[in-house]
Amino acid sequence: MSFLRLLFRNRLAALGAIVLGAILLLVLLTPLLPLADPDVIDTANKFALPLGEAGLLGTDHLGRDLLARLLYGTRLSIAVGIVAAVAAATIGSAIGIIAGYYGGRTDNIIMRVVDMLMAFPYILLALAIVAALGPGLMNALIAVAAVNVPFFARNIRGVTVSLAGREFVDAAKLAGMGNTRIILSEILPNVLPVIVIAMSTTVGWMILETAGLSFLGLGSQPPQADLGSMLGEARAAMIRAPHTSVVPGVMIFLIVMSVNLLGDGVRDALDPRLKSGALSRPLATTRVDRQGPVPAQKNKGLLNIQALETQFHVGARIYRAVNKVSLHVKPGECLGVIGESGSGKSVTALSVMGLVASPPGVITGGAVRYDGEDLLSGSYADLRRKRGENVAYIFQDPLATLHPLYRIGDQLIEAISSHHRISRAEGRARALDLLKSVRIPNAESRLNDYPHEMSGGMRQRVGIAMALANDPDVIIADEPTTALDVTVQAQILSLLNDLRRERGLAIIFITHDFGVVAQLCDRVAVMYAGQIVEEGPTKAVLDAPAHPYTKRLIACVPELGGGRRTLAAIPGLPPVVDNLPDGCAFAPRCHKAQDACTRADIDLGGQGARAVRCIFPEEDLT
Repeated sequence: MSFLRLLFRNRLAALGAIVLGAILLLVLLTPLLPLADPDVIDTANKFALPLGEAGLLGTDHLGRDLLARLLYGTRLSIAVGIVAAVAAATIGSAIGIIAGYYGGRTDNIIMRVVDMLMAFPYILLALAIVAALGPGLMNALIAVAAVNVPFFARNIRGVTVSLAGREFVDAAKLAGMGNTRIILSEILPNVLPVIVIAMSTTVGWMILETAGLSFLGLGSQPPQADLGSMLGEARAAMIRAPHTSVVPGVMIFLIVMSVNLLGDGVRDALDPRLKSGALSRPLATTRVDRQGPVPAQKNKGLLNIQALETQFHVGARIYRAVNKVSLHVKPGECLGVIGESGSGKSVTALSVMGLVASPPGVITGGAVRYDGEDLLSGSYADLRRKRGENVAYIFQDPLATLHPLYRIGDQLIEAISSHHRISRAEGRARALDLLKSVRIPNAESRLNDYPHEMSGGMRQRVGIAMALANDPDVIIADEPTTALDVTVQAQILSLLNDLRRERGLAIIFITHDFGVVAQLCDRVAVMYAGQIVEEGPTKAVLDAPAHPYTKRLIACVPELGGGRRTLAAIPGLPPVVDNLPDGCAFAPRCHKAQDACTRADIDLGGQGARAVRCIFPEEDLT
């Protein structure tokens, strides 16, 4: 049911399914319908017009009933197309899997043969095969299947190459599995959706190719009818009796179009990314559909997030990823945002500048104010000007965010020129200064490097340089040190701290690591299930955590040189944000939970700089 729901979400695919379903039903019932014999000749009634006494669609040049020949010919053409698609997919996929899995000389030999076959125009290759085998529908089927084998082989080989080096294949080899078993149990299940998608999108073309060969007299032979031979026989009378050409022509059009539309829908529905909306065309900025009034302005900081709500609408399910989050950061200040994976940290950060993909993301409430201006109410042009110019991002994986085909210098110049008109020489000089400012050695030679030629630490420094390219006031760093070793991590943190103090940057630093928070951040906000559960000065929160969740998180951090102690993992799992429990979301995992914790929503409260969302806190903040 989930597959059908995703399939019919695409209206064109639904239309294709309906049209093709009607045609298939009609041709399946053809032997049961009261039709004339499609091969009986009646020259006295040749070229009879449709809707006349001779039949519903008239007759052809030999007086044969066009309706009967159309239905029987359609039945034959569809069967030939499906069989050709299955044969080409089976043979081509097997060749592609073998070439991609074994690689080396086997791959080179197989793919060079495939390349030679693909160098021929497919219709000429099909004609050559039929000329060698002789005219006939079976030979036309063989020719159509053969010319499509290279297409499947090349596509499936590309997918297999990427799979053959994956860890699960290495694990299967280490487990002692043979190559044949690995191909059948590990590789084939992963490429099968690709094969099905390729078949669904090419079967229409195979029907068209078979019809083309029959049109030339190389496919079905008289008196057997298929759609191509019907067109071929009618071409001499196209002016005198156009209906004899229009009838099979319209049927070919309907079949090919409906198969292609349905194939596109099957391709999307079989892709698991569609369930999250990832295959939908994203908007230029996150969709804003605020259900309530815009919060009044509070002059707390340079960047002020007020009661922000961001949701993901996936079918009938609503995931409340960010639930009334309020944060602020001042110039020269570093705010740490910490919590488990899935707590809403990154979604909060991406919501600031409208970078959450829509669909499925929607901002449903709150405000994001930069220097007093509500960014959610502005136009896309205003928001685009502020991206990188006023608020910049440092992402977790620079290898994924840096373009692999452009040199580092060119990417830095592009980041600057997107906001300022500068010459290439000026841009290169500015890019060089940026690399020096983030302490990259041999900066001038590094301008000509590609991202893959640099280490992880160097790439992260380039990411910081790109964030600094336009002298922003606010930098949002989304776990920029997670993938780095401890020595490089310390260097990056020291660099960010120095830049913050030199330039007066406001930094929102997202992390899992309390050690990073202690080293860099002035204040810390702890997130759980899309909400802030505790906030305050870093030292105060670390020394005396008030929320049970914060205390348990800190207890999970190992301490060096402190002797042996048990690392107390937090029992249970974070809640799914489309089905949050009543009251405190942490209550099912909390050792201090009582009935009052689950009766109603709990507000974030406290005095001074500290706040906690808890009825029974570990520390009294009043």
